[in-house]
Amino acid sequence: MNVSRTRHATVAAALVAGLLLGGCSSGGSGDSGESTTQAAPAAANDLEDDYQQVIEDVLPSVVQIEASDSLGSGVVYDDKGHIVTNAHVVGKERTFKVTTATGEQTLGAELVAAYPEQDLAVIKLDDVPSGLKAAKFGDSNKAEVGQIVLAMGSPLGLSSSVTQGIVSATGRTVSEGSTGGGTGATIANMVQTSAAINPGNSGGALVDLDSEVIGIPTLAATDPDMGDGAAPGIGFAIPSSMVKTVADQIIKDGKVTDSGRAALGITGRTVLGDDYRPAGVAVVDEQQDGAAADAGIETGDIITKVGDADITTITSLSEALAGQQPGDETKVTYVRDGAEKTVDVTLGEM
Repeated sequence: MNVSRTRHATVAAALVAGLLLGGCSSGGSGDSGESTTQAAPAAANDLEDDYQQVIEDVLPSVVQIEASDSLGSGVVYDDKGHIVTNAHVVGKERTFKVTTATGEQTLGAELVAAYPEQDLAVIKLDDVPSGLKAAKFGDSNKAEVGQIVLAMGSPLGLSSSVTQGIVSATGRTVSEGSTGGGTGATIANMVQTSAAINPGNSGGALVDLDSEVIGIPTLAATDPDMGDGAAPGIGFAIPSSMVKTVADQIIKDGKVTDSGRAALGITGRTVLGDDYRPAGVAVVDEQQDGAAADAGIETGDIITKVGDADITTITSLSEALAGQQPGDETKVTYVRDGAEKTVDVTLGEM
């Protein structure tokens, strides 16, 4: 455990001690009560100082990105003017207006490349201003449930906004909609957070108390019972490990050359059963020498299971594959001419 994390843990412990002990009456000496009373405000001040230090370190690296019909956020990736954001923020645009955290400069930028399959994109400033500060990207694999995080971006166009919360869960597989500007991507290993994520936060920074970006806030959960309104306190960020993998390839090669994502090598569509409910994915087309074709799966077959996961829709198929790696061997169950078959498939790469 590094020094800064130890200090954060000490602060939290002191806060708990102050809450538990400060409200208790005791027959002991007055000195004990006085020291406890003093400890809680001191600990709170220390935590507040930590927040302000993180904001001072990272917020200058978070920008607002404006396209013709969308507004989002981005994070300065390097000193050459590359900025990483969400693919759904850039959409089909190629040029953008970028506003720095100070709001004093509006800069032009062009698209380097987008990778909708992971909802990530990189843009590059036309002119790099002096003093441009790149954010430090941490290791999202070390993110822990309960860890304090801050979300930075431009929610609802309110630039340089900061919200706070915790890491609520890790390793989430989430599918985003394709309507309303979404890419329809299914993304694995997302970081779930209670920090508020609103429209405009997309592409910004999810930051730990070591001033390291551990994720790119991308979407908030919706509650069908609330008319598809946002479910408060449930947001998701693309892990920094994936952000770095994708961004490095785009900057170096102008595209993603190694996705690390498993694929069957098919184009499919959801089919309904006799009860008019989704019942599987029909193979509409298959890649020559793709994973499915090599295993003998043909156009017209209906895939109903991958490994232990039941497949009823395209989304469920994407989610099942998101947890696999290229080269993994898995069993695929499908229906052909009314007969169910199961084959071993060595997965390819998206």
